[in-house]
Amino acid sequence: MPLTVVLAEDSPLMRDGLVGVLTRFGHQVLAAVGDADALVTAVQEHNPDIVVTDVRMPPENTDDGLRAAVLLRHERPTLPILVLSQYIEQSYAAHLLDLGSDTGVGYLLKDRVSAVGEFVDAVAQVAAGATVVDPEVVRQLLNRRRDPLQRLTPREREVLSLMAEGRANAAIARELYVTEAAVNKHVSSILQKLDLHLDGQGHRRVLAVLTYLRA
Repeated sequence: MPLTVVLAEDSPLMRDGLVGVLTRFGHQVLAAVGDADALVTAVQEHNPDIVVTDVRMPPENTDDGLRAAVLLRHERPTLPILVLSQYIEQSYAAHLLDLGSDTGVGYLLKDRVSAVGEFVDAVAQVAAGATVVDPEVVRQLLNRRRDPLQRLTPREREVLSLMAEGRANAAIARELYVTEAAVNKHVSSILQKLDLHLDGQGHRRVLAVLTYLRA
């Protein structure tokens, strides 16, 4: 069945290629945009059957496309979303997939797009309500949830242990005989390695402690 699509991809060559593939298979691309803000606007304007979006795009050229997808999913819980990426951003991928349930969601690495049949089939499956996830994404997410603390250095584990005791950074610095700036650096590294990017630092600190206690 032909689908209406809003596409977001900052590379003009890649964007034109995706539009060509989707059109060739009978789908209608209502808007093809190059940044996350335009993606949100286009979806609100056109109300498509499915969104296909890249992860890394303007305005910040980090994971703007994926954050826009999560935002759109909060606004429209029934909106099918297929995310394409050259890399795996575990925290946002997990959050996007957690929004799944009965509504289609997908996360594919761009290598899969070169296999046109697989890509078009994934678009159809996600639009129909299925969850389509690249096998490499599944592997990394399973490893992440198995023991996230394995990614921390011994010193970072020590800092996190003291955080779990309720110590502030200044107190941790005194305990370890290091500067408070060094502790701040360790805390930032801990939050990054545990993929805690979605909330303010205070909330992320609590989530880090909860991760430690669960492990």
